[in-house]
Amino acid sequence: MFDLFQWWKKILLNLLASIVFYTTIPLPYIKGLEFHDVSRFVPFVGLLIGGILGCLDVGMNYLGASVLTRSALIVVFWMGITGGLHLDGAMDTADGLAVGNPERRLEVMADSATGAFGAMTAIAIILLKTTALSDITDNRWLVLMAACGWGRWGQQLAISCYPYLKPTGKGALHKQAIRSYRDLLPGLLLMLAVSSLVWLLDGRRLVLALAMVLTGSAIAICTGAWFNHKLGGHTGDTYGAVVEWTEALFLCVITTL
Repeated sequence: MFDLFQWWKKILLNLLASIVFYTTIPLPYIKGLEFHDVSRFVPFVGLLIGGILGCLDVGMNYLGASVLTRSALIVVFWMGITGGLHLDGAMDTADGLAVGNPERRLEVMADSATGAFGAMTAIAIILLKTTALSDITDNRWLVLMAACGWGRWGQQLAISCYPYLKPTGKGALHKQAIRSYRDLLPGLLLMLAVSSLVWLLDGRRLVLALAMVLTGSAIAICTGAWFNHKLGGHTGDTYGAVVEWTEALFLCVITTL
């Protein structure tokens, strides 16, 4: 019984460490947090972020805000709750990929200054998320949770499958935590459960539930593979880019369903 208690305590502390690491959600000081396993819990953090965004959307809808206004405010709050962590990675990745010389791409990505391609990427992602959300009227809270969850499962997949291109950095910490495909299963099972909620809430929407699973997993796989193809591996910046582009593209595809 004592060992079981210690195991649950460790899981809870690691989850709280992930929330501290990946979000700006205010938490009281917690002694004993360790951050070497935070990437194991990113899908759970994604669902938490999506759930908070969904509650915000429901509240604004109750107050009579229009769909477009709600969508824009959600995207702004989305950036705020993550501290722009993943969006910054997507911007740095775009600046790096814009360089013609492959040997200089990592050097450009490490530069804190934002270039033109990084700025354009941020604008594109924000526009895609806002317009796609504006076209989604039903179960928006569930779609937000699925988008955030699949984006972070894509991050886990990239960590597991592809080499890390830097000897040090936050991304190296993630690589040590996720070593095999078995580490991807908890997040995948969680996302399968979340996507199936569409069907459980409405028995006529089995096709939509299956489509959410196929769309989320396919986009998560393809974004990580594409950045690996371009760079020969991944960095902390590309992990963020995988999250942002998976979220944005998932929302865009869901509008057609």
